[in-house]
Amino acid sequence: MDQRSNVLIVEDDAGIRQSLFETLTALRFVVGEADNGEEALMRLRMIDYDAVLLDINMPGMGGIETCRRIHHSYPHIPIIMLTVRDEEDDKVEALDAGADDYVTKPFQIRELTARLRSIIRRSKTSGVPSDSPIVVGSLMLDPDRRRVEKMGQEVHLTPKEFEMLRYLMEHAGRPVPHSRLLIAIWGLQYGNEREYLRVLINQLRKKIEDDPAHPTYILTDSYIGYRFREA
Repeated sequence: MDQRSNVLIVEDDAGIRQSLFETLTALRFVVGEADNGEEALMRLRMIDYDAVLLDINMPGMGGIETCRRIHHSYPHIPIIMLTVRDEEDDKVEALDAGADDYVTKPFQIRELTARLRSIIRRSKTSGVPSDSPIVVGSLMLDPDRRRVEKMGQEVHLTPKEFEMLRYLMEHAGRPVPHSRLLIAIWGLQYGNEREYLRVLINQLRKKIEDDPAHPTYILTDSYIGYRFREA
């Protein structure tokens, strides 16, 4: 990844904004700043950014509405929301508004920069045709042949298991909310039937994990949904 990636920080707390600016600049990011959603949208019209760090709680245009507008106008720019710990509803709402990931406050800077580099890397390689094989660790999923292999050995999946695994692997490294996963696999009339997910996820883990009780591929994001491990 280009170590001089442009990142826009949108944060109304001047102290946090300054700390992030200094830290990310030292890590060789080119950093822009905005203290509200309106200024963020103005800066995005003038400068090409590779990612946006967006605080969820801001006066005026809130973080969720800002996220929604950025995602609508600049869908190629990944967004990481900065959220307050344990506000799970806010996290789900942010993901539904178009955020690619979230980091809870207080956060470790190593976690934040790892997430930043990850989403920028993914955004720059997202032009891979959707029918190309997806490889994560020892797993390979071939959408065209509808075939899954682990360490070269075929894994037999039901149609729903295959679609679930495909969706998660296509979004590797990103949190996928329960409702989005239900709609993607079962259709628009679904969204609250989490027991469907639990059953299917358990079945998948038994087939692809070395130890289904301690999964390393399909990870649980508590109260949010699931996250397939980083590609």
